[in-house]
Amino acid sequence: MSPEHRIHLSKAARPAYDALDAFARTVGRLAADAGIGERLKELALIHSSQLNGCAYCVRVHVDRAVRVGVTADEIAQLATWRDSGVFDERERAALELGEAYVHISDEGVSDELYDHVGGVFSEEEYVALSWLFVSINAFNRITIAGRYPVPPLPKRDA
Repeated sequence: MSPEHRIHLSKAARPAYDALDAFARTVGRLAADAGIGERLKELALIHSSQLNGCAYCVRVHVDRAVRVGVTADEIAQLATWRDSGVFDERERAALELGEAYVHISDEGVSDELYDHVGGVFSEEEYVALSWLFVSINAFNRITIAGRYPVPPLPKRDA
């Protein structure tokens, strides 16, 4: 079946999609209220979307990350964050937690990771990050299943 003939859940069951969108907005406010900055949030959401293979959400969150000052180098380093020196302790902990949420069926959030992340983030921050990961994983699944298109961006004049 071609992407043009796929059912887009966001269009086919708009009330459910609107509820998910409202959920995501609530989660965003929860994260902001907990002190999760936009930079940390967008880095975590990009990385989760990369791991899930969701090109659509990667583009959305890269655009948002750039608007809050994340550099192209930092975005490129996400794939190798464990070996990169560009991320601070909080960002590294969030990226690792995000990986656990993407691969939740492997071992969930291990006790070791839970303890590590709990030593970096407050309980309120941990809760907010966890809800961010639940939200992005839901959106990733909708856009991947629907094969949402990600056409090339227009070329900018040099």
